[in-house]
Amino acid sequence: MKGWEDLTAEDVERLSYKNRIKNTSEPAKTILNKVNTNRPKNKYNAVKTTTGGITFDSKAEANYYNELLLLKKAGIVKSIILQKDFTLQEAYTKENGERVRAIRYRADFEVQYADGHTEVVDVKGKRTKEYIMKKKLLLTRYPEIDFKEVQ
Repeated sequence: MKGWEDLTAEDVERLSYKNRIKNTSEPAKTILNKVNTNRPKNKYNAVKTTTGGITFDSKAEANYYNELLLLKKAGIVKSIILQKDFTLQEAYTKENGERVRAIRYRADFEVQYADGHTEVVDVKGKRTKEYIMKKKLLLTRYPEIDFKEVQ
């Protein structure tokens, strides 16, 4: 495929992040002391991760983004949109004047491939009831969407 010949060894290593195991000579006690215990703990144990100057909500999301960047470099992916919003229900005003906000779904990525098809991707560690409901509403309101869930 066009673009694969430009991949470096570093790119290939980054792509195979799941197969790497970090070896360290430090004892476990020293490593545990380096953990910042002052930060608030995430409800689902997700760790915010920064890659390429962009902060992601989880390591899995950051790793998936790195894979997309490699595919873009190889020419398979044309464009990547982060945090794409979809309106599931428009905002409205009740008869008594109370304003009801719109219901929105925010996908992690919208990926447009070189062959022309577009995919909406959500990286999930835990599928909550709210997520499952919003996913159903999304696919009902936008049936043309090619949705992909990555765990």
